[in-house]
Amino acid sequence: MNAPLHPSPLSASSTDSQDKPPLALLIAAPRGFCAGVDRAIEIVERALEKYGAPVYVRHEIVHNRYVVDALREKGAVFVEELDEVPDGAPVVFSAHGVPKSVPAEADRREMLYVDATCPLVSKVHRQAERQIEKDRHIIFIGHEGHPEVIGTMGQVEDGQMTLVETVDDVAKLDFPAGTELAYLTQTTLSVDDTADVIAALERRFPDISGPKAEDICYATSNRQAAVKKIAPGSDLVLVIGAPNSSNSLRLVEVAERLGTDAYLIQRASDIDPEWLEGVGTLGLTAGASAPELLVREVVDRLGEWRTVEETTIMAAEEKMVFKLPRQLLD
Repeated sequence: MNAPLHPSPLSASSTDSQDKPPLALLIAAPRGFCAGVDRAIEIVERALEKYGAPVYVRHEIVHNRYVVDALREKGAVFVEELDEVPDGAPVVFSAHGVPKSVPAEADRREMLYVDATCPLVSKVHRQAERQIEKDRHIIFIGHEGHPEVIGTMGQVEDGQMTLVETVDDVAKLDFPAGTELAYLTQTTLSVDDTADVIAALERRFPDISGPKAEDICYATSNRQAAVKKIAPGSDLVLVIGAPNSSNSLRLVEVAERLGTDAYLIQRASDIDPEWLEGVGTLGLTAGASAPELLVREVVDRLGEWRTVEETTIMAAEEKMVFKLPRQLLD
């Protein structure tokens, strides 16, 4: 029988175990795919089954190179704008959401399109519309240039929404007396940072209106809570995610703020063995766009260097499932 390419560290021989120093591995739960990412990937796969390849996708469907490459191999073609999509070809909008101008252009061209926007992002879009209907100016808390921010700000007319990222940005705001205000937030922000910005807004503008429930999504909050459980007992934390993934970057920040060194990696091949020098306990998690397969890949790589003992640290249980668009269920 051939030996597996990446033997599990738990199945290593006693001789191998004696040769490798031990490593306590604290694996965060929940981690990896959220319901919105699961839904978006399935939308592309079902669109390929229903319409055949190629299916065009405006922007990365989710922020993960492994996922994007896997869908590309199945026939997905990723583009930046609709003018790159041929007439008559099906197109999918990414999970991050798009400005209203994008479906409007698709309708004008009579394109066949499927919207894979995460329902929790769509909820923020609807909130923005309702606040504008009430003649309120919206202060949006988010990261400039992020696709979700571009999509949300594109739900309203220019000048109806102001972007802030930090408490310092709040101090610089200046509105005419009597301006009615509301705030909304990007769904993948740091829970703690956002709370500080909201507090600053409420101090500065006591009458500001906020959402009934926080906009930061359950998956982002849960993954940050899980890192808060593993980081204090870890010498180092590894976060699997893409460098353009907001929720993954926030997980690195959460660990670092607890005084634990942390690195963002995309694949097991990114791990530098020197990082493990002096590390007896390692924390491991994955952003909401990273598949579990990459977690196991990292565990296997660690097992090549150390005798790994895994412990799962649970912060919350997730059972959220989002429905697929009706047009893919026919």
